[in-house]
Amino acid sequence: MFSLQKMLSKDEHFFTLMEGSAEEARRSILSLIEVVKTAEEKRSLEGFVQSRRKEKRLTEQLTEHLCKTFMTPLEREDIEALSAALYKIPKTAEKFAERLLLAPQHVRGLQLKRQMGMLEMAADTVLRMVKELRKGVNLETVKSQNAQLQQIEGEADELMLEILRELYNGDHGATHLVFQKDLFELLEKVCDRCRDVGNIVFHIVLKNS
Repeated sequence: MFSLQKMLSKDEHFFTLMEGSAEEARRSILSLIEVVKTAEEKRSLEGFVQSRRKEKRLTEQLTEHLCKTFMTPLEREDIEALSAALYKIPKTAEKFAERLLLAPQHVRGLQLKRQMGMLEMAADTVLRMVKELRKGVNLETVKSQNAQLQQIEGEADELMLEILRELYNGDHGATHLVFQKDLFELLEKVCDRCRDVGNIVFHIVLKNS
């Protein structure tokens, strides 16, 4: 006999997997913050490797569950888009850390406290927004959270311009200038990835409100 309750209990697994991906995305940003704070000789990519592996497993499980499930709590394309966007956060964060470890002589004395604060707020907001999906459609809550992400991303853009202005007008060698520019652009991209997740969640909630 067909059981509606059984079908709905399976639907909960989608939210569990998406929330797990959001947790790993947040963890990767916390790893990035930790790497920046850690002494040069003790920096490691281990935290990023673990997060990316877990994120990949969660993405694979979500894809498999989509293939096996007839009815889903959200539209399939929305679940796939959210999963892909979440996966890009740890991937981009790891790229930043790789560059940081690649040529530490070009980042000595670099102040990144403001950027790290913005990223942590963005990661926390992303996790809260993804968790809202399980609770149901609350447009005002998600709209407010998404607006917060947009504000963080806008402030990150302004800070990026300020840093580039100082970089271009300073007395730096070409290698140093190119390396730092590349590094800051990657950092900005991590923030952009968080904004992308926020836009997708807001789009999902808007469609279902």
